[in-house]
Amino acid sequence: MAADMGGMQMPVDPPTLLTLFTPQVDVTSIFPAFALLALVLYLLGVRSLGRRGVRWPRRRTVNFTLGIVTVLLVTATQVMGYGMMLFSIHMLQKMVLAVVSAMLIMLGAPVSLAIRTLPRRGRAAVWRTLLVVVMRSRTANLLTHPVVTTTLFIGSLYGFYLTPVFDVLMRHWAGSLLMLAFFLFTGLLAFGGAFGLDPWPHRVSAPLRLVELVVPGPLHAFFAVAVMMASTPLVETFRQVPASWDVDVMTDQLAAGNIVWGFGELPTIIAVAIVFWQWVRSDERQARVTDRRVEVDLEAYNAELARLAAGQRPTVR
Repeated sequence: MAADMGGMQMPVDPPTLLTLFTPQVDVTSIFPAFALLALVLYLLGVRSLGRRGVRWPRRRTVNFTLGIVTVLLVTATQVMGYGMMLFSIHMLQKMVLAVVSAMLIMLGAPVSLAIRTLPRRGRAAVWRTLLVVVMRSRTANLLTHPVVTTTLFIGSLYGFYLTPVFDVLMRHWAGSLLMLAFFLFTGLLAFGGAFGLDPWPHRVSAPLRLVELVVPGPLHAFFAVAVMMASTPLVETFRQVPASWDVDVMTDQLAAGNIVWGFGELPTIIAVAIVFWQWVRSDERQARVTDRRVEVDLEAYNAELARLAAGQRPTVR
């Protein structure tokens, strides 16, 4: 069962695995609607490339689809309602969007797909032109700078939960949606630059991308520890839990801290492994190119020696 609050369904029963992921349709469904729209456009782009005989890597399509599925799991279900009432559920929702969903979506290289599929001529070409202009703008270059992306990604933890900002936004479902959109946006910025699969405005080398992933770790862990060790509720929003749920507020806050810790460790290791693998593959490709150039030069040198041995004039280059 669920109560209605300004058009948003608020659960009245304690959370269980079954009720937590029960589909929810209310005013907050605008978030999953945009997610589904993004998936449809992505699949149409893949189809368009296929019709032109261009192969799009299947793993990218799978990653992007899984990313959208994770978005739907935490925004199109009762997780939305419980996330307004329990700190642990809210933190699960936040970390899934900012880490898991963002990682998978950017592994799908959506910007590259859009640039390759959007028409270059005709009325629809305006969308491609707009995308290129945005990606080349000074604002995009600033927002995608590693220092900025790291500050937004980690700073949002401290800025929202250790200040009154969180409580202000959580007074209305629209504020909650705005905050979730911001979490997803910061994750997309962070992992978009780290993976470097798209024509990113601010590109850095693989070693620097590894540093970009590793540096936030200690700050992320420190916040998780601060949440777990707090002796009082950090935010007022989750101070009042329905008595019938038999949920201790401090125990729930401890669970929230553990969720932050867990999502900060394992996904980071996975992301570092992906970037390191990209680095190794890039070096291998460069080595193959270099070897081919050496072989061509060696063949030309041997041919020149053969001509000299045959009494021919050396070739002027």
